[in-house]
Amino acid sequence: MALETHNGGLERVLVLEVTRVTEAAAIAAARFRGRGNEKAADKAAVDAMRRELALCEIRGTVVIGEGEMDEAPMLYIGEKVGSGTGPEVDIAVDPLEGTTICAKAMPNALAVLAISERGGLLHAPDMYMNKIAVGPGYPEGVIDLDAPTIENLMAVAKAKGVPVSEITACILDRPRHAALIKAVRDAGAGVQLIPDGDIAGVIWTTDSRETGIDIYMGSGGAPEGVLAAAALRCIGGQIQGRLMPSNDEETARAAKMGIPDINRKFLLEDMASADVIFSATGITDGSLLDGVHFRGDFAETESVVMRSKTGTVRRIKTSFRNVGTRYIG
Repeated sequence: MALETHNGGLERVLVLEVTRVTEAAAIAAARFRGRGNEKAADKAAVDAMRRELALCEIRGTVVIGEGEMDEAPMLYIGEKVGSGTGPEVDIAVDPLEGTTICAKAMPNALAVLAISERGGLLHAPDMYMNKIAVGPGYPEGVIDLDAPTIENLMAVAKAKGVPVSEITACILDRPRHAALIKAVRDAGAGVQLIPDGDIAGVIWTTDSRETGIDIYMGSGGAPEGVLAAAALRCIGGQIQGRLMPSNDEETARAAKMGIPDINRKFLLEDMASADVIFSATGITDGSLLDGVHFRGDFAETESVVMRSKTGTVRRIKTSFRNVGTRYIG
C-alpha cells in the first residue's frame, strides 16, 4: 500500500504504526507486573518493540535506545530498524519506562517511543541530565535551569496568577534531590515525589488541573529527557536540560555523539527540532494512562499518541484477542 506523504515529512499513517509498537511492548511487559524481576520485564518489552518496529515501513536509526551495541543486543544506539522502505527517521525508545515500578506493580509504568524526521532528535548519551519543565500556556523563558529554585517557583506562580503555596513540583524520590526538595518546601511550594518514570512526570505538567503538577525539577536520565522533550514539542510546554557526566569517560562519550560542550544548556528545540510523533502506552494503571488489563484471552490497552506538525493528541483504547499466542492481533 502506498503511504500518504506530506511535504517529504513523516507519513500520517505512522501515527497508528507507532502506537502499535508501544502497545506490543506494554502487553509484553505487563505479564511481569509485580513479579520483582526488572530485567525480565524490560527484556520482554524490548523484544516486543523490536519485532513491531521491524514491520514498520521506515528506514529507522535508533538514536535513544537501551544502551550502546556492546551493552544492549537489541534496540541499541545506532541500530537500524524497520522494513527498509519508507522515510528515513530517527527513533527514541524506552520500552519500559519505570522498570522498578513495573516489577513492584506500582502506578505509571509506560512503554514509550518517539519518531522524527532524520536529525530531529538529540543524540543524548546514557547519563544523567538535570532538567526543568513546565506545560503550555506560560511566557517563553518563564523557567531557567540556572535560576535559583525559589525564583523558578515564583515565576511559575506569578504567570499562573496564584500564590507559590499553590504550586506543586514533581521530583524523583532520590537521595540526591534532598537539597532540591528542601528548597521547594522552604519556598512554600508542594512536592510530589515519584519513585520512577520521569517522562510521565514531565508530561503531567501539561495538564496541571488534572494532575496537580505545575513544574518538573531535578535530575534523571538524559534519554528520558529527550523523550519528554519530544512529547512537549507535540503538546506544548518548555523544558531545559544539561548533561551531568559522572566521569571523563562519559564526557568523552558525549563528545563522540556530537556534544563537545558538556555544559551546554539544551532547550526544547535542541532536543526535539523536527516533526515528531510520540506514543506512550500504559503498562500499570496511572494518572496519565490506564495500564494493560488482561481479560481471559483478551488484552486491553490505553495509549496517547501525539504529532507536533498537526498538534493532534489522540487517546486510543484497544482490545486485542489471542494474546496468548501473539502480542498484536
